[in-house]
Amino acid sequence: TIYEAPLAYHRAGLDQAVLDAFGITPAPKPNLARWEDVMDRITHPEGEVRVAIVGKYTQLEDAYKSIAEALTHGGMANRTRVKAEWIDAEIFEREDPAPYLETFHAILVPGGFGERGTEGKINAARYAREKKIPYLGICLGMQMAVIEAARNLVGLKNAGSEEFDHEAGAKRFTPVVYHLKEWVQGNHTVTRKATDAKGGTMRLGAYTANLKDGSAVARIYGSTVIEERHRHRYEVDIQYRDQLEKCGLIFSGMSPDGKLPEIVEVKDHPWFIGVQFHPELKSKPFAPHPLFADFVRAAVEVSRLV
Repeated sequence: TIYEAPLAYHRAGLDQAVLDAFGITPAPKPNLARWEDVMDRITHPEGEVRVAIVGKYTQLEDAYKSIAEALTHGGMANRTRVKAEWIDAEIFEREDPAPYLETFHAILVPGGFGERGTEGKINAARYAREKKIPYLGICLGMQMAVIEAARNLVGLKNAGSEEFDHEAGAKRFTPVVYHLKEWVQGNHTVTRKATDAKGGTMRLGAYTANLKDGSAVARIYGSTVIEERHRHRYEVDIQYRDQLEKCGLIFSGMSPDGKLPEIVEVKDHPWFIGVQFHPELKSKPFAPHPLFADFVRAAVEVSRLV
């Protein structure tokens, strides 16, 4: 594992060799206790969980490298080995996801662009919701969870995303996910047009979100105000909020102006969270992201019931 590199270099004397080469003396003895703790958690886990990553770029696993590492960090927080397995979302457009997913302890649907594989992601979200399996949807993964709820809980059978209509050049869906054209960034308002060139048009970077008191995410973060990194140009349409909330979806995180949904949860579910941002980009081995740490904790709980 790459996390052993600092300890391995120290054992080989690389740090001292560098100090000698530059004539740096005396030098304080390095404290590698944190790295030793990281390696102890990796090499001496107290259990193992299996997490299905239902994505569209599964032939190149490095496409989800940050997610894989964040899951590892979540495992460290729980002294648990996380065995992440990639599943091509397109499979679930042709086949029942149950035989593939029934042996997993949690399901993660990551971000992505374009329509390919999205119906499979929607089917994965439905399986997780109905079977009470921990689900983490990131960016597009949140949007697919909302579309699934709109179709199967609200009854909007044609619910979809404007992204897919734009791609096909035809209006086919009721757009519960729409092309974001205006948002607040710092002290000014950013505006975009549907006809704008795609380059440089995303809502990009760190943005603040306000969390609902008593929500699962407020408990997980230990706060009702967070800041997370974003990279998207499509957003859940707030006009469908009332219909979705009446059917059990909770809008537990919103932009400060109350216009942009940042987090959704499913009521009466052990752990079902969708986020519009990318928490994996803030996770570190010494500070696992709280969402990933709690997601793995929920997976551990499922593993104990099997």
